[in-house]
Amino acid sequence: MSLATTLIILVAALGVEALFGYPQRLYKLIGHPVTWIGALISKLDRDLNRDDESRAARKASGVLALIVLVAIPAGLAWIVQITLASTWLGNIALVLIASTMLASRSLYDHVRDVAQALRNEGLDAGRTMVGRIVGRNPETLDEHGVARAAIESLAENASDGITAPVVWFALLGLPGLAAYKAINTADSMIGHRTPRHEAFGWAAARLDDLVNLPASRLTGFLFALAARFIPNGSMDNAFRAMRRDAHRHRSPNAGWPESAMAGALGLKLNGPKTYGATHVEDAYMGDGRREATADDIERALRLAGVAWALMIAGLSGIVLILQA
Repeated sequence: MSLATTLIILVAALGVEALFGYPQRLYKLIGHPVTWIGALISKLDRDLNRDDESRAARKASGVLALIVLVAIPAGLAWIVQITLASTWLGNIALVLIASTMLASRSLYDHVRDVAQALRNEGLDAGRTMVGRIVGRNPETLDEHGVARAAIESLAENASDGITAPVVWFALLGLPGLAAYKAINTADSMIGHRTPRHEAFGWAAARLDDLVNLPASRLTGFLFALAARFIPNGSMDNAFRAMRRDAHRHRSPNAGWPESAMAGALGLKLNGPKTYGATHVEDAYMGDGRREATADDIERALRLAGVAWALMIAGLSGIVLILQA
């Protein structure tokens, strides 16, 4: 496909996903591409990750598993793309397929649910809702902690679930998008420093860090620009927070969108957290208020929505230039 066609399909897929998301009826019927990838990861983990092998052998097995995991979805996606891309009906099908691997609608809805639960039903309901989107122990969070967790999840997942898929589809088409989703799903399932997965998931975690580098910076940049278009947002503070704080985050990528979000909204995000029974120290992002509220979650959603609109506008502008 030409770059212009690729970007047209991408813009259309972003629009379809934002409007309709992934239908629950379809999910119940056939699952979702991420669940298919997850099933493959689980099988590779069972078959190749053996407790009786050395750390080096388990690392090597993890590399092999990652190669298989990326090759299968990317190869299938390449076959689908070359089969469908020659007709306009095929391109419509590509739009629909690509939309299934984007996540703006589901992310927006899940984060909004936290704000509504906090506002309408109180702290316990807010903890329940935020527990669906974060890994930390929600029982340790007060109202402000629940709000901060939701905003941090929005910032980080905006990069992983939207900007990064956009970047890799723009660069490599449907195979790039499928490969990215495979890598990102592998990181979420086996890229943890646990006794079982520290060695086997090492390659998945490192590759996920690498493929998310461009998107995390771009997401922070878009959040900073979007701050100019929301009430009481600060573009200058967003850029200042990124320069000062992003590199201090434990993750090489999450600090960029989180610090930009914090600066834009006048908040102080991240910091110490509890995952299960494990307490983790991490740097603060931003130098504003720690007392985040449901209103701040909705401001964060507004900021993200404007950032996504700016991204779509930028992609559309490139298409117009290419076709001029």
